Amino acid sequence: MLRAVFAASLLGLAGPAFAREGDGPREAGYRPADGERIVFDVYREGSEFGVHELQFSRDGDGDLTVEIAIRLRAGFGPITVFRYEHDSTEVWREEDLVSLAARTLKDGEVYEISAALHEGALRVEGESPQQGAFETSYPGGTLPSSHWHGYPAGTLTLLNTEFGTPLEAVVDYVGREEIEADGTTIPAHRYRLSSSLELDLWYDETGRWAGCAFRARGQDIRYVRRFDPVEGPSS
Repeated sequence: MLRAVFAASLLGLAGPAFAREGDGPREAGYRPADGERIVFDVYREGSEFGVHELQFSRDGDGDLTVEIAIRLRAGFGPITVFRYEHDSTEVWREEDLVSLAARTLKDGEVYEISAALHEGALRVEGESPQQGAFETSYPGGTLPSSHWHGYPAGTLTLLNTEFGTPLEAVVDYVGREEIEADGTTIPAHRYRLSSSLELDLWYDETGRWAGCAFRARGQDIRYVRRFDPVEGPSS
């Protein structure tokens, strides 16, 4: 039952600062620092569900590597009824995704994808429950569904980082509000991503991914940022 609830939200999307209301979160030019980390505690119906972590590093040329790890589990005592693991590595050069490798454990099955930018196209080797293994390509500049980098408002085709399949989505700016993060309450900008699931994403005033929430099959899922990604753990 749980697999459909979480599938569309676990594809690991985020964004930059905001010049004015309605600007896309990419517009402010947020650049993660070398060694920066963002960690979310994930809750299902208010109970601990797992962790979603992002680790950023830069090489001597300024290329950005993003390591993403998601670990979710639901069960009764020692009995696991739902387990989800996702690991991916993205490499970015300026605003372009130049490579991606991901492995997902879901419903007892493992799916692996890879992508590389070549001659202006993002070439993808994917694997999905419906298609099995396949190859396809996306235009250069296509964004992966790993919420940290943010999305411009409007209708988009994203690269689904679970399977390598296209994810059709509409992104809308909702407004500015206070949310729980970093052990306190912070101002943040809220965006709504509508695809197979309606997902709310928050970004703080610096443009970092600050929160996430969605509801599916009557269950509320919420991401709470554990500590400030630059300053470190809050007291």
